[in-house]
Amino acid sequence: MSNSYKLLVLPGDGIGPEVMKEVIKVAKSIGELSKVKFEIEEDDIGGSAYDRYGTPLSDETLEKAKNSHAVLLGAVGGEKWDNLDFSLKPEQGLLRIRKELDLFANLRPALCFESMVDASSLKPDLVSGLDILIVRELTGGIYFGEPRGIEDKGNGNRVGINTQSYSTEEVRRVARIAFELASKRGNRVTSCEKSNVMESGILWREEVSHVHENEYSNVELSHMYADNCAMQLVRNPKQFDVIVTDNLFGDILSDEAAMLTGSLGMLPSASLGAVDSNNFRKSLYEPVHGSAPDIAGKGIANPIASILSFAMCLKYSFNMDKESDLINKAVNNVLASGFKTADLIGDDNKNLSTVEMGDQILNPVSYTHLTLPTKA
Repeated sequence: MSNSYKLLVLPGDGIGPEVMKEVIKVAKSIGELSKVKFEIEEDDIGGSAYDRYGTPLSDETLEKAKNSHAVLLGAVGGEKWDNLDFSLKPEQGLLRIRKELDLFANLRPALCFESMVDASSLKPDLVSGLDILIVRELTGGIYFGEPRGIEDKGNGNRVGINTQSYSTEEVRRVARIAFELASKRGNRVTSCEKSNVMESGILWREEVSHVHENEYSNVELSHMYADNCAMQLVRNPKQFDVIVTDNLFGDILSDEAAMLTGSLGMLPSASLGAVDSNNFRKSLYEPVHGSAPDIAGKGIANPIASILSFAMCLKYSFNMDKESDLINKAVNNVLASGFKTADLIGDDNKNLSTVEMGDQILNPVSYTHLTLPTKA
């Protein structure tokens, strides 16, 4: 393990700057605890970048991202920038950084803390102990396929076109990540597509099977149509361990799985690229929730998803599993003690501000009974 890592922090818009301040506090505490130096640099993305640079992601910021060990992002977007040209909207900054860093695998955990079981839309017995990981292909498929656009056919008739396409390597590389992660969890992968009606789905199933047969035959693999997976997630979600799927289905299924846990404010995500010559993956970590401009500046935003995203960063970028687990345990202990933010169901007398929640999480991380195990 290295003793120094470069972190680029992009707070973004809305509640992004507020929650990222709490992440930086936790990062500094973990650094002191583990004797690791996090070299933190901040810059802008999204609407804040447009206001500063005239673009949602400047070339200079992108270069900083390429030269960092990991990128931590808050959130982008807001009504302030709704009337900008499509190419200048805040979300384009996020799409560009994902594409330029070739972050092809999006990891979305759906983990239900015991103290949040009653906040789920499903019965407690269905979500208690829930721990699913959805691996979504992020840079291919219908969101990026060509041709695309809207064609005017005349006489008031227009046609909207999007193209769903995948190559062998696009499928195989995301499948490898899913199998690798599953081998360290429950050792089960469910691959989801629509091979019954889509040629791209047939290719997806064949290529995932190829990776399984030739590289990860020790991991259990099953195939499921994406619409059936959507039904099974609300019928019996604990049947799943790791789900791997394409960009469009992953977008939908991961949001569905998110609501099983009780609140979007709790959910982190990671976007990973390939391992480079220095044995590092390009990576970006961000909360699932949006910029929530309606509560920005009020000090009531939930920082947990952003803090858990940093925990994922420790695990997947820096191999600091013990430190990552420490943060997860700290969050669980705080929630189990009844402390909540305004978005969570709980005792109003224990509702905390953004800063107070960060402090409550930080306290057990740094100073009480939760300590790092002694290293051999």
